[in-house]
Amino acid sequence: MKLAGKHVAVLGAGRSGLAAAALARREGARVSLWDSGEIAADKVPAGVEIHPHAGEEQGRGLVCDVLVTSPGIDTYGPYVRAFGGNAGELIGEVELAFRFYQGRVVGITGTNGKTTCTELVGRILAEAGMGGDSCGNYGPPLSEIVMKEDAPAAVALELSSFQLETIRTLRPDVAVWLNFAPDHMDRYPTVEAYKEAKLRVFDYQVPGDLVVVRTGENLPELEADVVEFSTDDPEADWFSNGVQILHDGAVVLDLEQHTSLRGLHNAENAMAAMAACAHFGIPLETMRKALKGYAPPPHRCELIRTLDGVEYLNDSKATNLHALESALRSQSRPVVLIAGGKEKGLDYGPLVPVLQEKALAAVTFGEIGEPLSAVFSQAVPTQAVETLEQALAAAQAAAPVGSTVLLSPGTSSFDQFNSYVHRGDCFRDLVLSLC
Repeated sequence: MKLAGKHVAVLGAGRSGLAAAALARREGARVSLWDSGEIAADKVPAGVEIHPHAGEEQGRGLVCDVLVTSPGIDTYGPYVRAFGGNAGELIGEVELAFRFYQGRVVGITGTNGKTTCTELVGRILAEAGMGGDSCGNYGPPLSEIVMKEDAPAAVALELSSFQLETIRTLRPDVAVWLNFAPDHMDRYPTVEAYKEAKLRVFDYQVPGDLVVVRTGENLPELEADVVEFSTDDPEADWFSNGVQILHDGAVVLDLEQHTSLRGLHNAENAMAAMAACAHFGIPLETMRKALKGYAPPPHRCELIRTLDGVEYLNDSKATNLHALESALRSQSRPVVLIAGGKEKGLDYGPLVPVLQEKALAAVTFGEIGEPLSAVFSQAVPTQAVETLEQALAAAQAAAPVGSTVLLSPGTSSFDQFNSYVHRGDCFRDLVLSLC
């Protein structure tokens, strides 16, 4: 792609928009930056025209060779339509960056687990001497990586559905499809439309590329080779019981001995990452070394400590029913669940069957504590308390050796905390003070 002498208009002045503008300037384009709000002029690359408070009327008057839109702006909404009416091509930042990247790409998508898997892929690639910068929807924009003086030989590229809407040539050497569940219904008219956006990760792959996918996912026929991972089917290419990971029937990693990853969902993340990196010929021993001691991002089923044979997990980021259900389903040990927080008027009834399957007991707290207790008590013995500190004390008393105390609130934190981070940090401090 040659941009010298062309007009590249960038829509959205966040981090990805600024990175796209900088890359387009480096390639010799005339660049204009447009945003419906303020633009921090001191952060804008030199030579870029800025247009703050730009509305649809201004957009309809824009003529450009390439319009680069930011993922936070609805690709199919009236704002982008106004600006794109006289654009030669409409793409996103990640597509622009890909056209100037010479290395190899592991593209990771899915409804849940993308960030952890992206981190794992990045660690393995780095250990193998391939760079492995984690970027895209997680970490820096790909454009920032491309502009490095010594760009990495490979990247772990997290791809959201929003980013995938605007790809035109992006071809991952390895495409990882972790899972799929309804999400972002405030942006997509149907679940099918959301899935179609996700499926674009495969559009430009060719034979010899690789797809890594969980067994049972309903995918169309693909051009690339396919490798499957599973926590249900021992015959899959990669299999885990939640503790050990097996490849071709041999144990290749023990999560409890070598990492802080816990739960079936994190076993899936680890298998997907290892399967992806195996495509580049990276030895298993290198992968084990890369993953040794790895802990997932804070507040995402984060193992805080093991005390008296009980594991304590911080999943404070679970602020909705789907996240809570996923955390419960992922556990391989009996669970004492701590849940609660702000009353959001949600129906928690659908959680009863998974509680019956996975939990020994539950403790609820906060504004929603009493009504949540009434629902959960249909499945397991449940106690309602006022504070998180009281909830932890009750959970510790109820948790036998070999179980897991899981903080997975299932709602937001704003009744007692500033954020899910504040809530998770407080839980961590409380757990570390237990004796």
